[in-house]
Amino acid sequence: MLYGPMTHPQLLGALGRAGHSSKVLITDGNYPASTGAPASAERIYLNLAPGLLTVSDILEVLKRTIPIEQAGIMIPAADASGAEAPASIPAHDEYRAALPGVEFVEIPRWDFYDVAKSDDVSVVIVSADQRLYANLILTVGVRQPGE
Repeated sequence: MLYGPMTHPQLLGALGRAGHSSKVLITDGNYPASTGAPASAERIYLNLAPGLLTVSDILEVLKRTIPIEQAGIMIPAADASGAEAPASIPAHDEYRAALPGVEFVEIPRWDFYDVAKSDDVSVVIVSADQRLYANLILTVGVRQPGE
């Protein structure tokens, strides 16, 4: 029997194979997971129904499972307008509150897709989050002695 918050066998294995500086992409429900990440990245589908599970739900478990060194958040592209350029992004506020002390990097939408396709993305977790710009890239940190 396992201790700790995570019990998903495929996700535990994928995270166990990810080393320091590997990236974990948690997508919202609209992200093109089949083409928007390297073919070598292990994909884990947790999108049961619209809104279930959210990126925030997944982050809550991940932050108690792996050390997180940095978080990359998708922001609107410079030329975004209307609904694609919201004044605030509530998902980002949730992520910052969930990860105090973690460095956040804001990555414009089209650049985010490029980062998500880089070879250091080793795990892709597909959520059913319906919020705009809810995508998140976590950089795995180093486990400290005694953790």
